[in-house]
Amino acid sequence: MSEQKNGTNPEEIQKLEVVLQLPETAELIDETFYVWETRYGLWSTMTQKGRKMLTGLTREAVVDMTRWHLKCEQDGTLDKYTRVVNNGMVGGKL
Repeated sequence: MSEQKNGTNPEEIQKLEVVLQLPETAELIDETFYVWETRYGLWSTMTQKGRKMLTGLTREAVVDMTRWHLKCEQDGTLDKYTRVVNNGMVGGKL
């Protein structure tokens, strides 16, 4: 019953895999997101709903940071760790 409640029943997962074309090597982590090695040797993650998350050098780093990011989103604390470095505006006359 809990599988249907959160939208992760096996039929829906198969449909997502077909639509999103996950690599055969993609592994489901914590029944929340997928992780796989890219063709360039990097590691990427994506939620079960298809939102691409992170890409990084090692599997462990990407899995850890994806877990942290999703936890912060769930807790509503992501804004405490986010800042704008540059606003992209050029001052003065051009």
